[in-house]
Amino acid sequence: MDLPVVVLVVSFVVLLVLNVPVAFCMGIATVLAFTTMSGELPAFVAVAHQIATGIDSFALLAIPFFILSGQLMGQGGIARRLIDFANTLVGRFRGGLAFVNVVTCMFFGAISGSATAAISSVGGFMVPLMNKMGYDRDFNASVTITAATTGLLIPPSNVMIVYSLATGGAVSIAAIFMAGFLPGILVGLGLILVSAVISVRHNYGKGETFPFREGVVRFFKAVPALLLVFIVIGGILLGWFTPTEASAVAVLYAFFLAVVVYREVRIRDLPRILLQCGITTSVVFLLIGTSMAMSWVLASENVPQDISAYLVGLTDSKVLLLLMINAILLAVGTFMDMTPAILIFTPIFLPVAERLGLHPLHFGIVMIMNLCIGLCTPPVGTCLFLGCGIAETTVTRVMRHILPFFGAMFVTLLICTFVPDISLWLPDKLGFVR
Repeated sequence: MDLPVVVLVVSFVVLLVLNVPVAFCMGIATVLAFTTMSGELPAFVAVAHQIATGIDSFALLAIPFFILSGQLMGQGGIARRLIDFANTLVGRFRGGLAFVNVVTCMFFGAISGSATAAISSVGGFMVPLMNKMGYDRDFNASVTITAATTGLLIPPSNVMIVYSLATGGAVSIAAIFMAGFLPGILVGLGLILVSAVISVRHNYGKGETFPFREGVVRFFKAVPALLLVFIVIGGILLGWFTPTEASAVAVLYAFFLAVVVYREVRIRDLPRILLQCGITTSVVFLLIGTSMAMSWVLASENVPQDISAYLVGLTDSKVLLLLMINAILLAVGTFMDMTPAILIFTPIFLPVAERLGLHPLHFGIVMIMNLCIGLCTPPVGTCLFLGCGIAETTVTRVMRHILPFFGAMFVTLLICTFVPDISLWLPDKLGFVR
């Protein structure tokens, strides 16, 4: 292993252990690696240049727009209306509120494209309600934490935009959006199944039964929010606008719903919402910029090619190689956020996946599913810590209850890994698979 790679890896791991923010870990490690290659001054100039060019992409403009639309949706009363609608669909069954939680997270995650927004908006309402109805607090937190990740698979999703960027344009944003629908639904169904088994075993309460007329009223109240997905995805597929333009349309529509239709966001609230959006966007773009700089060092030292050749040389078994890649990505997800993980490891593992005959769309969904599990695990799991905070419980207590949900997510991951048609069927029907 060359000296720059050793310096990069060692400094990155040491800084990570010292609890330095991931973006600074990558930036500092990259500067140190560049220093061993070309000296101190050229290193600073080169890293700054790579960070600037790394975020110089028209497609990345979709990220702040989707973040803003998600925040408008989260504060505009959308979650409560989706909860009411989901309650009429699945609330009547044993453990019905757990089902409502999962289904609402799927709806809201698809609308906002953010797992943390789903936990904050849906969990902030559902967890206290489930506590009141006799469900175990740690079970409630576990349902919310894991269900929130479905929004990263069901489009629109910011991490899918990042994956498209990491492939160098080999995968279009519209194609990866379409590939996520069925896997996201499958994960949701797996979580519902686990919730049902646990609810029957612990005799958690049966939900409400609503008259047909009430169900229709709740459906029409939720329709404006649900239409966002159809407007964004339908507009992209019909060629009305690009994914970046679709994100701007999503902001306009979310603003119209939150301010004019539902009237739960006031004009004087907008500066605060825009400030939150700016802070979140700056964090994401700093991660993207430093990740791209770090990836440039790895590529210049032929690390992706070396790792690809090494893994393929270990065994001829496609099954074993896929299991190894999944195991590595699961481990990566436990200590690294999704955005830098996708940007760093896509160039490394995508060549291996393609040599095994995997389509880049299929591999992208498998990677995202692995990293979604990482969001729910310590020590970095953003969703885990946020969910525990909302449920007012501890990580130690939740970990005992969340294991069956991990099992469902892992089984679904294996199914999607070895049955590529789940990811490729819809893109193939729409002409994205060549």
